[in-house]
Amino acid sequence: MEFLDTNIFLRFLTGDDPDRSASASALFERVELAELTVTTSESVVVEIVQVLSSKVLYNAPRSEIRHQLRKVLSLPGLVLPHKRSYLRALDIYSATNLDFVDAISTAHVERAHAGRIISYDRDFDRIEGIVRAEP
Repeated sequence: MEFLDTNIFLRFLTGDDPDRSASASALFERVELAELTVTTSESVVVEIVQVLSSKVLYNAPRSEIRHQLRKVLSLPGLVLPHKRSYLRALDIYSATNLDFVDAISTAHVERAHAGRIISYDRDFDRIEGIVRAEP
């Protein structure tokens, strides 16, 4: 299994470098057909969202980030521990004004059926089904 770094995803998603975008597209085609199995990490997924949403770089809307990244993360040949949590985090991120890291935390709380998060961050107070408590 091979590990994919952020820039491979970005070239595929943005198409901003024709040669690298073409090779990244060919790679993801193989991943889609499950001819190639790859993996990545939570930090890479976070960085993809941060770069795509950056006002200085791509300034992509949350809904578009969700749409594009959901398709890629759902590919059969992409192995990502707790993949459903990241897909859920994209939904939360798109539907709220939480930053993506907080959306991931919310998705992990839901997956663990914890229902409660210990945090000073009041943004969690707006998420239905999540109870925030301070230590």
